Amino acid sequence: MRDKRFIIVIAFALVFGLVAAILVGRYLSNVEGRSNQVVVAKVNIPISSMINAEQLTLQQLPLEATPAGTFTDLTMLIGRVSIANIGAREPLTDLKLAPTGSEAGLTGVIAEGFRAITVKVDDVVGIAGLVQPGSWVDLVAVISPQDRTSDQGPTSKIVLQHIRVLATNQDIDPGSEEEQKAKKGTKLALIKAVTLQVLPEQAEKLALAQAEGKLQLVMRNSVDKDDVQTPGANKRSLLTGERVVAIPAPVAAQSAAKFAPAASAPKSRPAKAARKRSYEPPPFPMPSNGPAGKESSPQKAEKPRPVPGRHSVEVFESGKRRTIEFPES
Repeated sequence: MRDKRFIIVIAFALVFGLVAAILVGRYLSNVEGRSNQVVVAKVNIPISSMINAEQLTLQQLPLEATPAGTFTDLTMLIGRVSIANIGAREPLTDLKLAPTGSEAGLTGVIAEGFRAITVKVDDVVGIAGLVQPGSWVDLVAVISPQDRTSDQGPTSKIVLQHIRVLATNQDIDPGSEEEQKAKKGTKLALIKAVTLQVLPEQAEKLALAQAEGKLQLVMRNSVDKDDVQTPGANKRSLLTGERVVAIPAPVAAQSAAKFAPAASAPKSRPAKAARKRSYEPPPFPMPSNGPAGKESSPQKAEKPRPVPGRHSVEVFESGKRRTIEFPES
């Protein structure tokens, strides 16, 4: 009897184990069908470096988490140049790689159709050393008039807007936050040149501005791409004064406020004066006192005339109107 029960338990265990194995196999096949194998970085790949096979590996990623432009073959990425910092276990995409055949260094970072031009700066022009590779700046040119007898004086004007900084000195990688903090004390004295990415016609303007006057970098927000046209400034416009301009909230605060749930507005309470009910005379006509002290009909009622030299007040009592006269003091 015991042997029979033991055999039944073993049979049930085998059946349940077989069913579990089938379900697990189906689940794994479904997972493999919803994922693909892409090339990811095995180690951190710095910007403008040539990629080799030791820096790459293959990894399974779900289709929903796979970015566009990934690669499935390691050989397609060997010799390519990165134009951005790529972290470990991060998929490699076309957006972070220079075109095929680009060389390592600054040439691989320059976008197609653009040029790189270097501007000599100091601590003031370089915004106290805060300009880093990847920053976006505007360029202000200060030009003196050729006519020395003119009383207009120098003129300043924004000549280029939304220009990307490719490098500071020979550094094209801003580095991590720890590296920036470690170099903060020396960068203020080391930054003597800034390399900018410009169009060919912008390079001509920039070269002329360096030859004819002085340049000043103006840092701007990376997401602010508005084209602002200004009339420029000279001594006359400088002395006209300026109005106070309200400073908007930072971009991060605006985004947080945009997606934050709207707070329910408090119900407005009516004003105290509006809640008071003013006196309204009754809709029916008021009776008036006759000469003999009797009430006359509403049709024959006449408004009493105040006696000259006296003050009178009209009083309503229980729907009746009467006049009280006061002698003039």
